[in-house]
Amino acid sequence: MRIGTPKEIKIDENRVGLVPASVRELVHHGHSVLVEAGAGLGIGIADDAYRQAGAGIAPGADEVFAAADLIVKVKEPQPAEIARLGARHTLFAYLHLAPDPAQARGLVASGCTAIAYETVTDDRGGLPLLAPMSEVAGRMSIQVGAHCLEKRQGGQGVLLGGVPGVPAAKVVILGGGIAGTNAARVAMGVEAAVVVVDKSLRRLYELDLQFGSKLATVFSTREAVERHVLEADLVIGAVLVPGAAAPRLVTAAMVGRMRQGSVLVDISIDQGGCFETSRPTTHEHPTYLVDGIVHYAVANMPGAVPRTSTFALNNATLPFVLALAGKGVTRALAEDRHLLAGLNVHRGRITHAAVAEALGLDYVEAARAIAA
Repeated sequence: MRIGTPKEIKIDENRVGLVPASVRELVHHGHSVLVEAGAGLGIGIADDAYRQAGAGIAPGADEVFAAADLIVKVKEPQPAEIARLGARHTLFAYLHLAPDPAQARGLVASGCTAIAYETVTDDRGGLPLLAPMSEVAGRMSIQVGAHCLEKRQGGQGVLLGGVPGVPAAKVVILGGGIAGTNAARVAMGVEAAVVVVDKSLRRLYELDLQFGSKLATVFSTREAVERHVLEADLVIGAVLVPGAAAPRLVTAAMVGRMRQGSVLVDISIDQGGCFETSRPTTHEHPTYLVDGIVHYAVANMPGAVPRTSTFALNNATLPFVLALAGKGVTRALAEDRHLLAGLNVHRGRITHAAVAEALGLDYVEAARAIAA
């Protein structure tokens, strides 16, 4: 199969869909790979490294899209990239369509097949291609939250771990999944007082076994969310409903009652955000204030550490890229229900129920779509 990786063009995005090791593996299996010139420079990988791995180097994105059947990216396609897609293309990338109707309409109109990393599943009910970026974002959330709590950044001037004689900051994490767990791990590591709120008793039990008395676990109710958010110095929004828009757990009224200089970090912003006052920001301008509360809502948080993120992502995506290329897209989807769960758009139809519901669009079951 002809596989193409363009340079990411979303603002402040330096990750890349394929690294040379992945290219070498694909070429070894008989596939051809074309990489846009400069695609890896943001993580310190020169074009020569791709050439040595067996890839061709294209002068621009037009040549990549024109030559390739399978496009492997990181972030959702921007308007200029959607315009290059056609019915013969399969796009494999993060899409996050639920809060992005313009992108969804563009992909539907293109006729392409679009498989979203974030809805591919596994045997344990997990999201294996979202997991590595959730790990990065979860760990980063405490790092950026601690920075935002500094007085110069608009925060109240609190050190997360405190010092002898001065209490540690209270960190409240909404959601005990992969992002939330990694946030908790780092927050406890700097000796903050950490509370995880989740609606799954099973998950709270697992977290209790994993971390013991260092971590407080709370069952999610409206009362519990409100009480702990109002007491918090730092709130991490790490709520995920696969494919769907994130639920708004923290209202604008609650934000207005928080302590001045407290910080909200919304990891869920890719799916619309779980704070009512959230709006997407960039690495260049990552924060804003609402009622004296610092909001950090960068829509591609792992892009701040693109080298770590790219290699972690490639470790997870490569087996699926090999399957799509080796078996062909239709057969690979038909034989793997977990990869099929990643199919969001196929030949002009939305094929993921949660996406269709969020956007108010017609839905065709993925298995029926590829069979047709």
